[in-house]
Amino acid sequence: MENEEKVETKDSVEIEYLWKDKKRPIFGLPLSFTTYRLKPDKIEVKTGFLAIKEEEIKLYRITDVTLYRSLLQRIFKVGTIHICSGDKTTPEFDIKDVKNSEKVKNLISETVEKCRDEKRVSTREILSTDDELDDDELHG
Repeated sequence: MENEEKVETKDSVEIEYLWKDKKRPIFGLPLSFTTYRLKPDKIEVKTGFLAIKEEEIKLYRITDVTLYRSLLQRIFKVGTIHICSGDKTTPEFDIKDVKNSEKVKNLISETVEKCRDEKRVSTREILSTDDELDDDELHG
């Protein structure tokens, strides 16, 4: 998991993934059409087989990362990572049933902090919404 993986695309552009995995809903096996990828600046979630949905969440918008592991998940060495973000379209989402979930959670948290430092973004700026800014301007 520590190893960064580079994948070449059709245009010979290398894409760097810090981590990637599939959802493992049955006995910890990757029998799913949901894939998760962590890049240095975002998380990508791709779901579906016939109708495919791709979402991306910028890391600097993530406000909280929580790990859940039920008894069955612990038996099959998987876990679910719950993420809260300041993203308007995806304020909360789960990275479900992934192996090495504790290490992945820590990697996401560290990468989020790195990304925030690089962009010089504080949590206060992330939590402010457009509505709050409008109210301040009206009453100020």
